[in-house]
Amino acid sequence: MSSIARPTRREEIMQMAVIALLTAFASEIKVIPFNGELFRFGLGSIAFFLYVLIRPPRLLIQTGILTGVVVVLLRVSGDGLFGDLVFAESMREHLPAFAFYVIYATGLHLLNVKSQQTTPLLVGALAAFIELTGNTTEHLIRSVWVAHYEFGVQEWSLLIGVAIIRNYFAIGLYSAVIVNEQKKRIQEMMELSSGLYTETLYIEKSMKHIEQVTLASHDLYRKLKSDGLLEYSRQALSIAQEIHEVKKDAQRVLTGLTKLNRPDSRNMYRLSELLGFVVTANETYAEYLHKQVSFHVDVSMDMETESATALLALINNVVANAVEALLSEGRIDISTDGEDGRLIILVRDTGKGIPEDLLPIIFEPGFTTKYNEQGVAATGIGLSHVKDIVKSLEGTMEVRSNGQGTVFTIALPCKNIQKRVE
Repeated sequence: MSSIARPTRREEIMQMAVIALLTAFASEIKVIPFNGELFRFGLGSIAFFLYVLIRPPRLLIQTGILTGVVVVLLRVSGDGLFGDLVFAESMREHLPAFAFYVIYATGLHLLNVKSQQTTPLLVGALAAFIELTGNTTEHLIRSVWVAHYEFGVQEWSLLIGVAIIRNYFAIGLYSAVIVNEQKKRIQEMMELSSGLYTETLYIEKSMKHIEQVTLASHDLYRKLKSDGLLEYSRQALSIAQEIHEVKKDAQRVLTGLTKLNRPDSRNMYRLSELLGFVVTANETYAEYLHKQVSFHVDVSMDMETESATALLALINNVVANAVEALLSEGRIDISTDGEDGRLIILVRDTGKGIPEDLLPIIFEPGFTTKYNEQGVAATGIGLSHVKDIVKSLEGTMEVRSNGQGTVFTIALPCKNIQKRVE
């Protein structure tokens, strides 16, 4: 069982010292409401309460005692440097502030602020009552030691009002800090969830392809075996077995991601969601290729689709091809529109373009113009795969290219991809 490490003694003392110093200096920003007295309303209690809310010290009462001592010493030192009061008189006038911070810290300790942070209004009201108790005690001690002063309704109203304002002001600042931190955490979690969600969908797509390749390899094994080509049949069987192992590993990864991110399986995706996944994936791909690519999406037609995997593979392959076509930087536009019952998907890039004489053969399996740094050609199956997907969805595809870029226009019947209404 793991345990939360407690702060060391030195860390606790440092925290107490920081609170005491911050409170002491903040208390010098003050207003003296009663004529002829050194009874003051400063920002000290706000600083003390706010720090206790954000980072509650373990030794809160001791922190209050130290704070009271530092506050008194700072004020006495100020009198010695800038005033004309003797030490004993200065101590008598400022020592009641020590009582205030001890009572305030003791009250907050009994309140157990840390356990009450989910009810800020109640905490503010109780803290205001504790401050009022401390202020009353401070005033009574000062009235006895320094000069007698009658408290009327106006003075009590002022004490109560200031206590409420100061403590709720601290609660408001604390809430603002906490809300901002929560927003940042939620945003980070959403970004993480979105990334996991995208990768899950891509793995699902890959799983279907792996299954198809496994079946095709096994069929090839049986045909080669029936034709008496035993050596080749064994190779085909070995390939099918290896691919099956890859499928099992991918299935384990997919199961883990699904538990983390998608407890409820979704069958429907909006087209705009898929385009978001494609852009996210290809922004990463562009970074991997050390290219600066700006993506622009215009969804004039959106819909829920039952063919998310096919559409994702289709659009992703075309966009990835566009990323590869760019030299070091460029722009890719992706748009959707509707026309005569068809979904029109347009992908435009600002790359080097495709020579006119190559346009008729770019969809042939194995065709490629891409080579890695070692001069090894790419597989050339991306666009042929796109062609097969478009054909399976009973759609059409058109390519236009010049020296300033390439435009892929894909038209798919909405009835083949749109969610069917029961």
